[in-house]
Amino acid sequence: MYFKKAGDGMKKRFIVLFLAVLSVLSYSVFYFITSHVNQAEKVTQLTKAAPIPVQPQDMQIVALGDSLTEGVGDVTEKGGYIPYLQTFLEGEEDIKTVQIDNFGVKGSRSDQLLQKVQTVEVQAAIKESDMVIITIGGNDMMKVVRENITNLTKNDFLMQRELFKENLSSIIEVIRNENDNIHIVLVGLYNPFHKWFPEIKEMNEVVNEWNESSQEILGQYPDTYFVGIMELFENVEEELLYTDYFHPNNRGYEVIAGKVYEELEKDVIEQVVEQKWLVQKQEEFN
Repeated sequence: MYFKKAGDGMKKRFIVLFLAVLSVLSYSVFYFITSHVNQAEKVTQLTKAAPIPVQPQDMQIVALGDSLTEGVGDVTEKGGYIPYLQTFLEGEEDIKTVQIDNFGVKGSRSDQLLQKVQTVEVQAAIKESDMVIITIGGNDMMKVVRENITNLTKNDFLMQRELFKENLSSIIEVIRNENDNIHIVLVGLYNPFHKWFPEIKEMNEVVNEWNESSQEILGQYPDTYFVGIMELFENVEEELLYTDYFHPNNRGYEVIAGKVYEELEKDVIEQVVEQKWLVQKQEEFN
């Protein structure tokens, strides 16, 4: 009888000890989980409570592409649409300063831009930027015009357009490999060719199909935006083209900048500013 009671006591002590150990382990697991959940909740609450930062943010932009980015036709030689866009953006209360690095090169086709984005200089700028704005495709189309000047038809653009789509896709992938958080904006094409070739009635269709192809490629990637400007140059009362009847004049560039800004104002600016603010807050927690 005595041994039976002793055995019962040992069992009770073992059970008590086991429950104590289990309690300590449970509390440790609970503390670990709740502490990490609370940390995540703090960041989430900050984001919801203050989607707009207390202090305005600086914005860094890379401008890539052809003569429209370089600013051919801008008599001030300040960079076409870029200074207008910079002024528009810096008028936003959430933006402190805007730095735009202009890598535009007149005459550039999409295959040449693909080479350009693989240079050390451009890739370094992309890594530090919040946004890339691209103008490209006009010279791809002009290549077809030059090669078929005596007998130009709509079908002549098909092969070149497919090459353009491949190049555009590769350009986006190179950019994203350097900065996977960057926002990519593509400015579409307008049709200046009717000034040169009014007999080609299908040219508007060619440009529209080219723009549709660009949107198709952009649709395969997140945080990409298309800015259509073709309608800006159709049936306008004021002249928006330079004396060469191909490039925009100063007013044309201002109108393009306004259209780009209109697209960015919808939600891109807010996303960029909030993203930069959130990074700052996460760094503070760390």
